[in-house]
Amino acid sequence: MRILSLLALLFLAQPALADVASFKTQAPIAYLVDAHSGVVLLDKASAKRIPTASMAKMMTAYVAFEAIRAGKLDRKATFTMRPATWANWNNRGSSMFLRSGQQVSVENLLHGILTLSGNDASVVLAEGISGSEKAFTDEMNATAERLGMKDSRFGTANGWPDRGGTYSTARDLGVLAKRIIEDHPDLFHEFFNQPSFRWNNISQPNRNPLLGAVEGADGMKTGHSNEAGYCLVGTAQRGPRRLIMVVAGLPSMQSRVDEARGMMRWGFDNWQEKPLFNPGQTVTRVPVQLGTGDVVQAVTPHRISMLGLRGDPGALS
Repeated sequence: MRILSLLALLFLAQPALADVASFKTQAPIAYLVDAHSGVVLLDKASAKRIPTASMAKMMTAYVAFEAIRAGKLDRKATFTMRPATWANWNNRGSSMFLRSGQQVSVENLLHGILTLSGNDASVVLAEGISGSEKAFTDEMNATAERLGMKDSRFGTANGWPDRGGTYSTARDLGVLAKRIIEDHPDLFHEFFNQPSFRWNNISQPNRNPLLGAVEGADGMKTGHSNEAGYCLVGTAQRGPRRLIMVVAGLPSMQSRVDEARGMMRWGFDNWQEKPLFNPGQTVTRVPVQLGTGDVVQAVTPHRISMLGLRGDPGALS
């Protein structure tokens, strides 16, 4: 009971710290969470349903990653850009600039989706995996339900506006981001962290404004449409700490740059993690009745720490 009481005290104390300081954001939707502890550092309308724009491609990638891990999808396998798909998606919004009839490997399609935000690449991958985009979105929705993304629905593989059929919340997108990082760390680092990608002799940069500008930034996905505004799911890691952020509804690309970089730096610069117990460390001794001994050691299998504001010894004491 004593160890449970201690952990409960820490759990209850942590969220209250988020009210001590705030980041003044201009974004109508903003969410910043410490991935390890689950402490929400900033929450502005994180439960509001929003159009996903190209942030939906994170789920497209997650479904593909799951299939690769299960041995159902070979990353070296090639899919063909169907003439009908090309006619519908050729140079429509963000593009990988695939050619009609061109065969492309799964791994190159993933680069096209996650670095270039290719709408064409997303649909080619969806059709290649499931036979049709509709069948693939059914898989996206089943996966969202399994992950506990209760306020998310996907009607397209690329997040193209579909009259409200595709939506999510900042909180749900944060859940998806965390699962991508934790469930597929190698694929995450390989495909979400590329500064640019070249295909068909066309080189395009990654639009993520955190990469190369914020220490520890290593990926996630931008989004933009007229209805969604300028959006971003971003993440960065410094030492054992990882932050995941979501901003949406911003009016310009520059405002997305400013808000994303400022929020992520604020999260690292103003909050710190204090280790409390290391793996294998005894937390307390629990009395035992009718046993071979009087007490048993309660040992934590994981690292336990507490998050607090820098310069606030009371919060970390």
